[in-house]
Amino acid sequence: MLVGLDAPDDAGVYQVAPGLALVQTVDFFTPIVDDPHDWGRIAAANALSDVYAMGGTPVTALNLVGWPRALDFALLGRVLEGAGEVCADAGVAILGGHSVDDPEPKFGLAITGTVDPERILRKTGARPGDVLILTKPLGTGIISSGIKEGRVAAETVSRVVAVMAALNRGAAEAMVEHGASAATDVTGYGLVGHLSQMLGDDLSVRLETGDVPILPDAIELASEGILPGGSRRNRDATEHLVRASRVEESHLAVLFDAQTSGGLLIAISPDRAESLLAAVQRHAPEAQAIGRFAEGDGIIEMAA
Repeated sequence: MLVGLDAPDDAGVYQVAPGLALVQTVDFFTPIVDDPHDWGRIAAANALSDVYAMGGTPVTALNLVGWPRALDFALLGRVLEGAGEVCADAGVAILGGHSVDDPEPKFGLAITGTVDPERILRKTGARPGDVLILTKPLGTGIISSGIKEGRVAAETVSRVVAVMAALNRGAAEAMVEHGASAATDVTGYGLVGHLSQMLGDDLSVRLETGDVPILPDAIELASEGILPGGSRRNRDATEHLVRASRVEESHLAVLFDAQTSGGLLIAISPDRAESLLAAVQRHAPEAQAIGRFAEGDGIIEMAA
């Protein structure tokens, strides 16, 4: 076992032969959007992301389904179709799965991938001076809450679905090729929570909040108090790690926002940062360099 519960990461890694290790992860959740096909697409991209974050290549998947008997099974078919399309795009074979009778619908996947044991990317490993790159815009949690309240325009719904359903494959391949120092993906703990896991006790990071890509309407919705419970809990848990100067409250709320199928956070040496960012932007055009690591004590310093 190369990566397990002793030092948890985005996925577990188990070496099976010289030069070959398996990467394993599982993720599932209740509907995040109204359209069942989009829900399946997002769930698949979200589950695959943890393998990409480790520098691995996903290979196979198993569907995980909780479904109420009273709910039309044709809807489940659409969920499975959406997930199948994204897995096919990723070159991942769905081998089967398991379902249970559940009063609340749930869907996700268990993913197995491969990785070279010498090229595993961990959350930790960033070095002082490394540049921090974020590959997808933030705000999916806030906008998803806005959708539930009927406060989001149709074009914004389409935009956020496209972001959540987009694979992190291209960005992951680029970061491995360019020799990134560390990586993780931004999901339920928000940008601040996942970034804090990259720091440990001996690093800090200066975050240029004006450079952080954010989805349209997210800041406005946050200013109106539309925040998911997970985002509020994230702030309660990690606000003590943040030193923010002149950052507007609604902007700050997005940085704690609980994401679904978010982008990758990548640490890369400054001499390779420009080249990596250009490579990532070919797959994720909104990717940006958003900060820089330094020696420190686990603090995230935010500048407007």
